[in-house]
Amino acid sequence: MKALRINGPEALTIEDLPLPEPKADEVRLRMHYVGICGSDLNYYYKGGNGPNLIREPFSFGHEMAGIVDLDPSSTYLPGTPVTVAPASPGESQRGLEKLPHLWPRSGYMGSAANLPHNQGGASEYVIVKNFMIRTLPAGLDLLTASLSEPLAVALRALTVATEVAGGIKGRRILVSGSGPIGLLVAVACRIREAESVTVSDVLAEPLARARQLGITSTIQLGTEQVPDSAYDIVFECSGSPAAITPALHAARRAGTVCQVGTIPDRPIELNLAVLETKELRYAGAFRYNDEIDDAVVLLSEHPDIAKVITHVLPASEAVDAFTVARDSAKSGKVVVSLWLD
Repeated sequence: MKALRINGPEALTIEDLPLPEPKADEVRLRMHYVGICGSDLNYYYKGGNGPNLIREPFSFGHEMAGIVDLDPSSTYLPGTPVTVAPASPGESQRGLEKLPHLWPRSGYMGSAANLPHNQGGASEYVIVKNFMIRTLPAGLDLLTASLSEPLAVALRALTVATEVAGGIKGRRILVSGSGPIGLLVAVACRIREAESVTVSDVLAEPLARARQLGITSTIQLGTEQVPDSAYDIVFECSGSPAAITPALHAARRAGTVCQVGTIPDRPIELNLAVLETKELRYAGAFRYNDEIDDAVVLLSEHPDIAKVITHVLPASEAVDAFTVARDSAKSGKVVVSLWLD
């Protein structure tokens, strides 16, 4: 089988590997699509994602969809269309029993945190544990289904905000950052009946994509001002340290700021005065818990969410796919098709 492998910074090859055989609790999938996310960009361009350095040939990708090829248990018939929940739970801890995504020593496909690495979906065939399988509803195509994992991340942010702020319906929402996750958060808030959804970004092109998804209120930073204390909930999706203090200012008194974008693992300068004086709630959202099940349903019911995907490139052009995905002026979500011809 063919596989895309990252061997170091900007060193990507197509390799021929033996066809893997599933164990009794595993399923072999014929992969069709794998999306490129921020961590994949770090692995390709930097040779690592934060402290997780590539130490062996590494297939990226945790956003994927394909069909069942072989299931030793016969639970899933060959040809069944599926997406994958790429997380493997680690060790439960007191207080975290219902939050397996936060358990230490968890695994995640397309991650170099462990050795051997947790290989990702950028291969012709992939072996996954049977508990990772999510079958697709009738009518949900595989390309759209490749958004299941990033949409689950967006829905996790809504779950956190709901737990802290009491819900999305009827709330005034600001989404800071119009990358793929920001767009998915904004669309999910619109679907969940927010009173208003405003999206901000420094670039005009991502804001245009937001409007194509039905978000009518946009703010281009640098030319327009975000109003102070105007929003019930602010989702900070850019991951830029410089965006956090403005997000705190944008939230109303006793409002909520949810940190969705991954910020650098280093000390950063913040002005937290308004956190106290406005009695703000500042909460983090990490990956997803069980929201991927809701994501599959939402994609089936709202196929227009697929407009987040701006480019689909073949595996033979994977380097170009990374180049396009790196440029947020040119692209939203970039997806690689895996030897479908």
